[in-house]
Amino acid sequence: MQTFNYEALQIKSGATKKVDDSLVIEAALQININKEPYTVVMRTPDDDDVLIRGLLYAEDIYKETEPLKLDIVEASENGFCIINATITKDKLGKGYLNKRTLLSVSSCGICGKQKLEDIHLTGNKLSNSTSFFTLELKELFNAMKKQQIVFDKTGGSHAAAIFDSNKNLIALYEDIGRHNAVDKAVGSLLKKQELDNASILLASGRVSYEIISKAFIAKIPVIAAVSACSSLAVDFAKEFGIQLIGFSREDDAMIYANPGSIS
Repeated sequence: MQTFNYEALQIKSGATKKVDDSLVIEAALQININKEPYTVVMRTPDDDDVLIRGLLYAEDIYKETEPLKLDIVEASENGFCIINATITKDKLGKGYLNKRTLLSVSSCGICGKQKLEDIHLTGNKLSNSTSFFTLELKELFNAMKKQQIVFDKTGGSHAAAIFDSNKNLIALYEDIGRHNAVDKAVGSLLKKQELDNASILLASGRVSYEIISKAFIAKIPVIAAVSACSSLAVDFAKEFGIQLIGFSREDDAMIYANPGSIS
């Protein structure tokens, strides 16, 4: 359940009529860890297992290769849901100590971070051996658009697509939240133990710090977006060795960090 029809009044060319319009669903998902509330995420229902897997990976809470034990505690017809993740203490990452205390809304960049220090990441700078032409980049975006089923119906969802070094599409997910879509895509590759194949991340909207951080943790060296990039995204991309491309539309693009081999 990712879309729902709502009655609306359409005004077009001076004429008014009632129509049924498809909207992307936004509903709350409460994530519990070992039966204790951890965070509430506003997301598009379905694929909650990979969303949780990707989120807990990015938050340094669960990075094991074994499947994550998830149980539905409560679920309603409108998409609101409570899911519990059972993780033994010896497998809980350090990120669990920094519990989220805020609602993580669908457009949030750094929701739930308790201190400014919490937005900093450490790790080795990524290396990028991927090279491509802007024409190839256009083809990758076309491949993503062909599978944006929810967007085609509603015009209200974001997508994240991940390609391998050979430009093969290996994951694509949609969600009302930009970073949720990234979590789903990364989570699906974690579930299949194929995250090591990820080389290029395409984003349907703008790129903020949070998407850069998720790509860095997942070791994805190239990010290309349809829209703008924030100043913090560019700063961190430069620091992390991520090739960051914004305003990628048709044959145009803006390369903001680590140009690498692209022409």
